[in-house]
Amino acid sequence: MDNNSDSDARRIGPLDIFLAFSQLALSGFGGVLPWAHRTLVERKGWLTQREFVDMLALGQLLPGPNIGNMAVMIGYRFAGYAGAIAAISGMIGGPFVLMVAVGMLYSSYGTLPLVQQALSGMSAVAAGLVLATGFKMAGSLRRHWRPWLFTALSLAGVGALRWPLLAVVGALAPFAIAAAWRDEE
Repeated sequence: MDNNSDSDARRIGPLDIFLAFSQLALSGFGGVLPWAHRTLVERKGWLTQREFVDMLALGQLLPGPNIGNMAVMIGYRFAGYAGAIAAISGMIGGPFVLMVAVGMLYSSYGTLPLVQQALSGMSAVAAGLVLATGFKMAGSLRRHWRPWLFTALSLAGVGALRWPLLAVVGALAPFAIAAAWRDEE
């Protein structure tokens, strides 16, 4: 069933978008990308796997947090400006209130060994979730060597050589776009 048809898009209103992104924002610790994928692609079917990957790629190229950029794009797609406002409000409203409270607690109890151990464990879980989502998203890439080449070059440049992300993206993007364009012809 394709949930992205025009009739389905009209049924997704700003309130639905606000609630979905509020739930997403309050579900993630250290990032909501894994939850966004699960909710938007697997559970709600608002996006296909490919649409999610494409929006994530665009969201990463734009200034600001990638999931915030995606929220605005998705909200606008389904409910125009009201949907974009609803999506970004859902993404930042609950976490803002929660982080003020957590900040107050951390300032009082953050040096306790139990708190430090808990945060260390949560960071490992968050890294695992991001890695698992990356593997799921890789399944939507074409079975061609070019996307994997650019993935490897990006990983080498940023991860191994510690070059600035903007420089790596700026250098690789024109070649990746040309390669994708060539594949489409």
